[in-house]
Amino acid sequence: QVQLVESGGGSVQTGGSLKLSCTASGYTFSNNNMGWFRQAPGKEREGVATIYTHIGITYYALSVKGRFTISQDNAKNTVYLEMNSLKPEDTAMYYCAAGSKLFGVWYDQAYWAYWGQGTQVTVSS
Repeated sequence: QVQLVESGGGSVQTGGSLKLSCTASGYTFSNNNMGWFRQAPGKEREGVATIYTHIGITYYALSVKGRFTISQDNAKNTVYLEMNSLKPEDTAMYYCAAGSKLFGVWYDQAYWAYWGQGTQVTVSS
């Protein structure tokens, strides 16, 4: 059974930083890609970043590129999302995703089979 557990969310002021963690169990972490999504109230879930864990290639949403960094620790089965220069519009529930399908695009939530429970990030102005 695949389980994804996120942590690291919290409340910060504009310009602050947070580092989210997602630890996977029951999942071959090092041979698959992982993703981070977020969902703000009243909005659709959107892809934030993905990392192809076996080759280390990363992709980001334009809205976070240059501010967020996705990384991995294969030994810990953990993927991270380091968020800097946070803005109020980054406020959302952040979710970890795993189990990408054979076809699709990483920023489409239908591309992923497994989800964590989410961790809340709130950025105040």
